[in-house]
Amino acid sequence: MAKNKLLLDVDCGVDDAQALMMALAVPNVQVLGITCCHGNTEIDNVCKNVLRVLKLCQRSEIPVYRGAGTSLLGDQLTATHYHGKDGLGDVPDPNAPGLEHIQVEHAVNAMIRKATEHAGQVSLVATGPLTNVALAFKMDPTFPSKLRHLYIMGGNMESRGNAKICSEFNFVADPEAAYIVLNHFACPTYIATWEYCLRHALPWEFFKEWVNQGTEKAHFMKMITAHSEKFSKTKQSSKELYFEPGFVSCDSFAMAAAIDESVVTDYMQCGVSVELQGSLTRGMMVLDTLNLLKKQNRAFVMTKCDIEKFKQLMMSALK
Repeated sequence: MAKNKLLLDVDCGVDDAQALMMALAVPNVQVLGITCCHGNTEIDNVCKNVLRVLKLCQRSEIPVYRGAGTSLLGDQLTATHYHGKDGLGDVPDPNAPGLEHIQVEHAVNAMIRKATEHAGQVSLVATGPLTNVALAFKMDPTFPSKLRHLYIMGGNMESRGNAKICSEFNFVADPEAAYIVLNHFACPTYIATWEYCLRHALPWEFFKEWVNQGTEKAHFMKMITAHSEKFSKTKQSSKELYFEPGFVSCDSFAMAAAIDESVVTDYMQCGVSVELQGSLTRGMMVLDTLNLLKKQNRAFVMTKCDIEKFKQLMMSALK
């Protein structure tokens, strides 16, 4: 059976680590490389966190590349309140690999090179701000046509924000990059929005079972998620951010779709863009349900998930 070739572009916080471990646990998936982007934490931490996860999963042979440290406009937004200052719950590891293990080649160059080498065969899964992905297009306008699929965790369907009033974190961390990607990528594009993730929150009972599997990976997950679990369970943050109580691993939803397309059972297909100007809506994803933008390329916005298949992928990640 042909391998499912993936390129992963991450801002490695807790849920990126969960998504990465999910991909590494599937025998049919071949991760060609991991590119790092600013986002949940600063770029050096992102790089270190990816190396740490790869070491844990005994997959240190996968090359890791350093990418953009700020948005296209030079801004930087982090999510340390949820992921911890280091991005992995502030649980230090004295034996973690150092930055000398990062490849010399820049992430954007590596992304273009690997897409060219495996043209039409590789899917890109982007679980952070889309800065690297937008830069790849700017450097090589043929880049999108070389991808088999693009999977994005980001944006929103109902103007529900988590970083700003109407904006999801990954998009508002670099709205211009999100705009470029959504308006210039012609490959089939699948989007796991903030609301899609919230609507498929897993019970805390599942989370407890998940992190108590008794494996080294489960122990690692239990440690790095303690900070975000506490944040998610506080009354105020739950009321402000979530529809109902539950464990939400946002990036894993995009990864699961890339691994097994049957995990997503329904989509809304429409043109999408990003608002750049609004004082209240900058970074908000716009769904063109009326087709007024007359966009040729319409994205597949995920709406329904086979939650049992998703749970199985989550459980396998920590075995």
